[in-house]
Amino acid sequence: MPNGVGNFNQLVGDYTNPILKPEAAQIVKQHGDLSSAGVTYPTPSNQCWPGGVPYMFWNIEMQMFQGAREITLLYLVDHQVRHVRMNQPHPAKVAPSLVGDSVGHYEGDALVIDTVGIRPGRFAMVDMYGTPHSPALHVVERYRLLDYDATQAAAERDEKDNLRLPDERNDVAVAVDHNYKGKGLQLQFTVEDDGVFTTPWSATITYRRAANEWRENVCAENMHEYYYNKEADVPTADRPDF
Repeated sequence: MPNGVGNFNQLVGDYTNPILKPEAAQIVKQHGDLSSAGVTYPTPSNQCWPGGVPYMFWNIEMQMFQGAREITLLYLVDHQVRHVRMNQPHPAKVAPSLVGDSVGHYEGDALVIDTVGIRPGRFAMVDMYGTPHSPALHVVERYRLLDYDATQAAAERDEKDNLRLPDERNDVAVAVDHNYKGKGLQLQFTVEDDGVFTTPWSATITYRRAANEWRENVCAENMHEYYYNKEADVPTADRPDF
């Protein structure tokens, strides 16, 4: 938006940012031109495809479960799940996948998750602006608990920098439990990809306790005009099975 506030409904990335290599900048510009014209371009979300990291971080609701040898992360939209092996190295040869290979360990009170081997799929992008990634994509996440005051300060910064609709008008936003005075969870992640970016970059997400129960959110594969007079990329058969 002209005032510098993010607008989730018009996704135009900064394709002039020097952090982008020329080919990547051109792709971001193409997506932004479509969005400016009122055209919804395909993303993993509107195509019902799984998104890798950091793309899946746009999911506002997340749950984390810690086991003895593995941490499991659940994301609200379309039941996306990640499995993080604890205190283990990446394989010598990582088999590329849409979510990559994630391993974790603790550094003091911070949970550190390292992910490599994220395969560029047909709709592969690192964010909702359509920024591409290459097989070299490497993401490091650091999770730590924040006290109540630090959590509130982070939330206020986020709401200042990003347009936020009231909870009841936005099914993407989570209804925050404003009566909860406990700790929040902050994620700081760093992205490296020398096939796309000229330098690593970092961002921060702060999670607060939700006021609502964990919801059922299913992305239904529907070919009929899923986005702007285009058919979704749903697998089809040329002939009957029998």
